[in-house]
Amino acid sequence: MHYTLHQLQIFLKITQTKSITKAAEELHLTQPAVSIQLKNLQDQFEIPLTEVIGRQLYVTDFGAEIAIAIEKILGEVYAINYKTLAYKGQLSGRLKLSVVSTGKYVIPYFLSDFLRNHQGIELVLDVTNKARVIESLEKNEVDFSLVSVLPEKLQIEAIELMKNKLYLVGAGKEVGDIKSITHNILEELPIIYREEGSGTRYTMERYISSNNLNVQKKMELTSNEAVKQAVVAGLGYSVMPLIGIKNELMNGELSIIPVKGLPLSSVWNMIWLKNKSFSPVAAAFLVHLQKEKGRIINEKFAWFENYVAREAVS
Repeated sequence: MHYTLHQLQIFLKITQTKSITKAAEELHLTQPAVSIQLKNLQDQFEIPLTEVIGRQLYVTDFGAEIAIAIEKILGEVYAINYKTLAYKGQLSGRLKLSVVSTGKYVIPYFLSDFLRNHQGIELVLDVTNKARVIESLEKNEVDFSLVSVLPEKLQIEAIELMKNKLYLVGAGKEVGDIKSITHNILEELPIIYREEGSGTRYTMERYISSNNLNVQKKMELTSNEAVKQAVVAGLGYSVMPLIGIKNELMNGELSIIPVKGLPLSSVWNMIWLKNKSFSPVAAAFLVHLQKEKGRIINEKFAWFENYVAREAVS
């Protein structure tokens, strides 16, 4: 047999996603390229690794066993690479993070210098909703998670990174010179929600419930970007984190509606399981956060801090 590590990596991803299309997306390859590598691997086995029924791809029992072996093989390959770098005196290994979807506007800036200074580190970053982030942390699948709503049932430790502010926004200049509106306006507008399990949705629903508002739900979308584009297109209004709408505010595609009781406030926290045994890479990243977070916020998020301060005064 003459299968390659590339083929093994692709097949493992296919078994994890149960889809050639999704595997291609996550590996940043074309769908035909993934299909060809799957065929090349399959040609080396007499027993099917996968089967297609209807339009759905299924991994056979044999394929599932091969996937388990592949995971062990790739683990040993990574270990060889890390040990080689360690002998060269370089910090090496995997840093595994799960990040809530709006955290994608925050986390790159806290990672960039660290990864630039330690090029032997491989980053595994899962950007998903709050429910999945907490699940991955609970199962100890990641080193750290970035959230704006702390989990209630997990024993964790945390380091605060920066503020998170959520405002009611609409397309263009929706409110003219009106200085303030009562929260009852949310009952008059078609509101666009994030999906169940989203931290943004949790915060918005808590506000709506605490004010006994009867809100008309216009639609439910599964990402912050999808919500933003729907609001820009004029399909409705939403409560959104300021961190993700800077460009749209500056170019006039979105405007903030000044509602009494808003913005809603939370804090971005990097969290980890209490008493977790850190790898050298994870320990070094935590030291980086503790040492550099103030500088990073001042350099990369000055516009955010200035906006929040200006709103507090006005």
